Amino acid sequence: MRDEHPFEDLLVLIKGAGDLATGVAWRLHRSGIPVVMTELPLPLTVRRAVAFAQAVYDEEHEVEDVTARKALAADVPDVLDAGEVPVLVDEEMEAIDELAPSVVVDAVVAKVNTGTTLECAEFVAALGPGFEAGVDCHAVIETNRGPNLGRAIWEGAAEDDTGTPGAIRTPPTGQGSGEGGNGGPAEDVAAERVLRAPVAGRFQPLACIGDHVEKGSPYGAVVQPTGGETTLLAPFSGVLRGLIHESVSLEPGLKIGDIDPRGEPAHAFRISDKSLAVGGGVLEAFLHWHFGRSDDSVTEELGF
Repeated sequence: MRDEHPFEDLLVLIKGAGDLATGVAWRLHRSGIPVVMTELPLPLTVRRAVAFAQAVYDEEHEVEDVTARKALAADVPDVLDAGEVPVLVDEEMEAIDELAPSVVVDAVVAKVNTGTTLECAEFVAALGPGFEAGVDCHAVIETNRGPNLGRAIWEGAAEDDTGTPGAIRTPPTGQGSGEGGNGGPAEDVAAERVLRAPVAGRFQPLACIGDHVEKGSPYGAVVQPTGGETTLLAPFSGVLRGLIHESVSLEPGLKIGDIDPRGEPAHAFRISDKSLAVGGGVLEAFLHWHFGRSDDSVTEELGF
């Protein structure tokens, strides 16, 4: 049972349970704030080792000493009392009506608003582009890497989607992944570190999350509905930080994996700096709202 806590009577519902959403849930849960998450029947997350969405496939999943458990809305109180994070399969967001959360956080990171409004809860926050504070939600949390990452925005919107993942610097020759490193001086890897399906079909892994792969070596294949098979080759050497679940039906261009050129297997199993920063931004926004609810000047300023 959880100890008595000032947030005992509150409930935060997080839409989505991918790696960014998990950073948010992990920060809030570790701060003693009750959290419930929702997900698709077949989550599309690739960083599954550090995503509570994996509980949908495995019934439960632990990320850095916090356990998430697949649950129904009726199970939420018991799962919370056990000190765990409930994950509901709830594509239509029926849980908002069933659970009446005090706070809703849209952490789908779809780059567009898929239906979140100010009326969803007493306080509504959203991650990244596609939302305007004061119009779609009360606060937007910046997700773009840079000096504003994790900043809570109370007026306006987050930075526009760049369409390119944040760059990661490869180790120079002789360092990091592989005996020979990456065969040259250190360089930045951005778009090429995200692996995408070249054709429609089902993903068949030939390696596991956390495994090292050499440039040009197969890490998986796409089995096509017609019976054909397309082998997938690593664009550079590194560690597989994420792979999509085999149950997902792939469309061309869908993100199916992530290679980290730094070559550290442990990175695949730890919440990223970006996820922690974004989670910290949500925690800040939540506390600002929570402790300002009894302060008329603050609540009037923020439009609550």
